[in-house]
Amino acid sequence: MAGFIALAYLIAASLFIIGLKRLAAPATARQGNFISAIGMLIAIVVTLFDRQILSFQWIVVGGVIGSAMGLWMARAVKMTAMPQMVGILNGFGGGASLLVAAAVWHRLIQPGAFLPVETAVSIYASTLIGGVTLSGSIVAAGKLQEVISGRPLLFRFQHALNLILCLSIGGMGTYMLISPGHPGVFIAMNVVALVLGVLVVIPIGGADMPVVICLLNSYSGLAAAMTGFVISNHGLIIGGALVGASGIILAQIMCRAMNRSFANVLFGGFGAEVAAVAVDRGLAAKGVRETTAEDAAVLLSYSRSVVVAPGYGLAVSQAQHQVRELADLLEKRGVTVKYAIHPVAGRMPGHMNVLLAEADVPYPQLLDMEQINPEFEWTDTVLVIGANDVVNPAARNAPASPIYGMPILDVDRARHIIVLKRSMNPGFAGIENELFYNEKTVMLFGDARKSLTRLIDEVKHV
Repeated sequence: MAGFIALAYLIAASLFIIGLKRLAAPATARQGNFISAIGMLIAIVVTLFDRQILSFQWIVVGGVIGSAMGLWMARAVKMTAMPQMVGILNGFGGGASLLVAAAVWHRLIQPGAFLPVETAVSIYASTLIGGVTLSGSIVAAGKLQEVISGRPLLFRFQHALNLILCLSIGGMGTYMLISPGHPGVFIAMNVVALVLGVLVVIPIGGADMPVVICLLNSYSGLAAAMTGFVISNHGLIIGGALVGASGIILAQIMCRAMNRSFANVLFGGFGAEVAAVAVDRGLAAKGVRETTAEDAAVLLSYSRSVVVAPGYGLAVSQAQHQVRELADLLEKRGVTVKYAIHPVAGRMPGHMNVLLAEADVPYPQLLDMEQINPEFEWTDTVLVIGANDVVNPAARNAPASPIYGMPILDVDRARHIIVLKRSMNPGFAGIENELFYNEKTVMLFGDARKSLTRLIDEVKHV
């Protein structure tokens, strides 16, 4: 029996790894998700029989409630709110690990009992990471949903306080290793971990929450791995380690894409608010050139190549289907259409890929930043839809800019640029976008969905 259980966990772990690999590409992501789900089902079923659970009543009840909630969330949550949902789910993972660690501690601690060092360390590590993940994820999701102010909350000696809280958790854990059986101390450790999670996230602005979400995702995996050690479950250890490692890698990718220091993200230290930069007088003097849907449609229709650069404005207006319809019309006229995908366009990695896949945009047309940037110089027209900081040339040209050094889409090197935008309000970084004042740029103001619908109508009549 033990050999069969070990083999089942090995199969589940292999499916996790294969599924994770398939998730790396949009064309295979759905398949990867299905493969990973099969692996998780195997791990759950084996665990239930391995633990010789006598009554499945509450497990069935919990499974039904959880499945119903998951189905409702999958259908009800809008794509624009997906980062918030990911944040909440990360928090649930951390909270589950926290509860399991607490339940095991309560079961093992009896009068005069002595916890093995490895078990105690695993429980206290799960408590720390799970608590930080739970409260930190709730704050991050609140900032993204704007029920909590997205402004960074900073105060003196903030990092010193965080360090003191970490050391106090270590001190309480050490004390309980020497003298176990103190519920008050264990409860205090849980409370401090929850407070620490809040303090680590509140100094970070709403614009940087996607990076934090990635890091908290990693924490939820690490908490699960620690819980696996607590209950001696190999499947949980492997699954948690995979989530932890992939989350760290994703956070590093996000940091590079946003020109952030990973060390600062890790310790919650990059939350200094970027002051709103006054409009550059030289840019303001130039002004912007507005266009009409009719003129923009003519420019698009007679281009040989068009690149669409989508951003958060596309997600907010849910205009992905209109983008696809416009592209189909242009392709019928012999125009080559491609899509430029910036890693942090939207609110999370892959946000634009998922939106466009929802509209059945062919995967080969979705090109990442490294693939598309060399092509802009030879592109006739770029259609920027709701993107701001990820197309701002200040990232290359202005050393004093808060986004200087951030990799961007080089749309300013194309022959013509059409920008669809609601207004001249700045992006997350709070700075003016040089692209909008470029002599090659024209602005079509309004909701992206409505603007694209007008473009579609005009293209039909060109």
